[in-house]
Amino acid sequence: MVTRIRRYAQIIDILWKYGFGIALEKAFPSKVRFRLPGTEHAPDQSTTYERVRLALEELGPTFVKFGQIMSTRTEMFPPELIAELKKLQDHAKPLPFSEVLGVLHETCPNLEEWFAEIDESPVASASIGQVHRAVLRDGTVVAVKVQRPGIPEQIENDLAILMSMAERIEAVFPESRMYNPSGLVQDFATQIRKELDFTRDGRNMERMARNFRDVPGIHFPKVYWEFTSTHLLVMEFVRGVRVDNVDAILAQGSNPHDIAVRGFNAYLKMIFEDGFFHGDPHPGNLLVSDTGDLVFLDFGIVGVLRPEKKQIFINLLFALTTDDVDMILKALEGFGIVVAEENREALRDDLYIMMHDFGGGDEILQFNFGLMINELTEVMRRYNLKVPMSLMLLLKTLVMVLDVAVRLDPKFSFGSEITPYLRKLSDSNVLSAAYAKRATNSLLEAVDAAFDLPRNVNLMLKRLSTGTIRLEVVDTDLKKLQMALDRASDKMMIGLVVAALVVGSSLVLQASPISMPKEVMWIAILGYTAAVLCGFYAIYHVIFLKLRLER
Repeated sequence: MVTRIRRYAQIIDILWKYGFGIALEKAFPSKVRFRLPGTEHAPDQSTTYERVRLALEELGPTFVKFGQIMSTRTEMFPPELIAELKKLQDHAKPLPFSEVLGVLHETCPNLEEWFAEIDESPVASASIGQVHRAVLRDGTVVAVKVQRPGIPEQIENDLAILMSMAERIEAVFPESRMYNPSGLVQDFATQIRKELDFTRDGRNMERMARNFRDVPGIHFPKVYWEFTSTHLLVMEFVRGVRVDNVDAILAQGSNPHDIAVRGFNAYLKMIFEDGFFHGDPHPGNLLVSDTGDLVFLDFGIVGVLRPEKKQIFINLLFALTTDDVDMILKALEGFGIVVAEENREALRDDLYIMMHDFGGGDEILQFNFGLMINELTEVMRRYNLKVPMSLMLLLKTLVMVLDVAVRLDPKFSFGSEITPYLRKLSDSNVLSAAYAKRATNSLLEAVDAAFDLPRNVNLMLKRLSTGTIRLEVVDTDLKKLQMALDRASDKMMIGLVVAALVVGSSLVLQASPISMPKEVMWIAILGYTAAVLCGFYAIYHVIFLKLRLER
């Protein structure tokens, strides 16, 4: 608890430093009461969104990763903020080897028996862990990814604070609820907890390797499971250069255009054929080996596309490349995006303008596609459409892959590569097998229902014969019907009263030829008068009600 309070104070200090004191005072008045007026750090010439990024970087790994995840939600946040969040880099100062060695001894007690040597200088360092080159006892060179000490506890502490902040923001700023801050934090917590389990990283890597075992030029490092645990991942050490280092790729004799096409097709296979794709394709996670293979690293973030969603995503891409606005709408709804009926026509108009501005069909260019996706997410943000995280990860991944491909070959064309692939995929047995499986399941469900039909009919007849069947009628118009009947009965009663008054008064006046007292005469006249007034009231009421209904 003391640690969390100190962390709260640290977060408040940093946010105050970057000029967010007013928002803090409104959201957390009790926690910033110790601040004196005028002590807030005066921001420099940096924009608000730049200061958001700087604050996240200083707040540490949890907040940096949260910003990175939020950078994919382009349908929710302004483009200027997204641009700043994309600058967040998951890097950290390397820990001294003595601290890393302590974690290694805790994770693998037989460290000296497993490794002949471990380089003290890391080859890579990130917020959750760092990677060291090592040599096994049999001489195999491996990469050892070790988790930073205390990082799970730190992340859990930060997640609790983030959730508390999100709930407080929803309470103080009701307009923020449309963005569901608590839900965003919950999704992020699920993702980062997965990244803390290095065995999941290894399983994802092995699954990718199985999917590409017959594809040449694509490589995934081998996992050494006998040495791997939750906090330690031992895998094959691969020598290579970053995929965006064109000069180094050329120097080792590889063709950048071939690498671009191979990588792009690899991601298309992951998405449309396997339904399981690498979700963080920035250049640091893609290497070109000495042999020219494209090597994939870091599988903490992966995406899963269910079979029934593959065709929907194919339809979306086809619609984007053929200017089919109706197909775009249908595909978005297929992903669970709800479009309000009153916004449908306006949304269709905006999508049509988007397609007109950025082109389509055979003329689509790679830059147009990236801009088109940005504009599509901007349109979704403008209409407050709730987009599932899976779709945003798909779009983000494709845009990042396209960006890498263009760096390798500025003439790389998105349209010329993806259109024939999608046509081939539609004609192949990949989707046919998925539809066949769905058809089989539907047929089996129908057969089960057919077999259950006699039993259900027999049960219904038995309940009818014993009088135990109950029929429930739910109708929102029953109350309206009851009110109409009540009004009709009131009018009928008024009519009967008027008729009785008229008949009674006439009988009184004509009952006998004898003269009657004046009082009786006046009673009869009053009866006639009351009948006339009631008649006028009934006529007025009927006419007034009819006019209201017509309006």
